[in-house]
Amino acid sequence: MLGDRGYDADWLREALKDKGISACIPGRTQRKKTIKYDKHRYKRRNRIEIMFGRLKDWRRVATRYDRCPKAIFSAIALAATVIYSL
Repeated sequence: MLGDRGYDADWLREALKDKGISACIPGRTQRKKTIKYDKHRYKRRNRIEIMFGRLKDWRRVATRYDRCPKAIFSAIALAATVIYSL
């Protein structure tokens, strides 16, 4: 799981570890014990945030007019395809 410093909590790291999920979350600056994480993977997190920001530019996706999960996922897939092709 990729997350920023706001998700740095021991209980969250333990819960992810129990489920077999590797956490890529940098430690906060006030932390006494430094946390090791994959810096290369963490830098790529920016691309994911940019994509979510661009998806929210689409009114239908941002406000979620559709109640049916198939319809909203179809709208997200269409928006992601158009954004990626630009």
